[in-house]
Amino acid sequence: MNKDTLKKMGDMRLYGMQTAFKTFVELPPAVDFTNDEMAQYLVQNEWDDRKHRSLQRNIKTAKFRYVADIDGVDFSNNRELDKNQIDRLFTCDFIKKGQDVFITGSTGTGKSYLASAIGRQACLLGFKVYYTNTAKLLSILKMAKADGSHLRELARIEKQDLLILDDFGIQSFDASGRALLMDIVEDRHSKHSTIIASQVPVKNWYDVIGEQTVADAILDRLVHQSVRVELKGESMRKLRKEINAEETEKIN
Repeated sequence: MNKDTLKKMGDMRLYGMQTAFKTFVELPPAVDFTNDEMAQYLVQNEWDDRKHRSLQRNIKTAKFRYVADIDGVDFSNNRELDKNQIDRLFTCDFIKKGQDVFITGSTGTGKSYLASAIGRQACLLGFKVYYTNTAKLLSILKMAKADGSHLRELARIEKQDLLILDDFGIQSFDASGRALLMDIVEDRHSKHSTIIASQVPVKNWYDVIGEQTVADAILDRLVHQSVRVELKGESMRKLRKEINAEETEKIN
């Protein structure tokens, strides 16, 4: 009877309930459950399992560049990171307020890692997150515009609680890219949050975007209520490479 019940739970995709019932059968608790307690036990395990799988699905869908969390953020003195500010970002209250976050710094200073870590924390708190390279996203939207499907893609982006635009400004924007960026920013303004990671200082974004009128319109919607994080210090990639070389030398 138990084997049949477990099979039916699996067929109905009640995986949390199935695991809980299997554990109950193989390792019975010291105290007998009442009918109400048994129902609560099975339902709670199914609820927890579905919640966990939903969070993992959100993380996978977000497509983060790195598997990152706050424990991996380097708070060394030379980086001049304000730990209190970073801790506040990891509460994700900025998402509830619809604020934007700018993460800037030289190549290799950990911008993408920090953005990924904040994004992953947002997923764990139940927010919908989409992480993307800015140039790649605009390229995809340009191709979608050719067959008229870009509006559907823009609508999908608009629904994300947090959009992370990485490597912003590495490539200058052409007229089509500026228009698409304007659409994204306009759709999300005051409703949803955006994290922009860039090695270009904010003061130079006007030049990167080009077309003064459009740049003014875009930055006017982004800058005024933004939270800014500037990463300093040496390239983390370079430091990791040097550490790995030293460890290899010690082994040899």
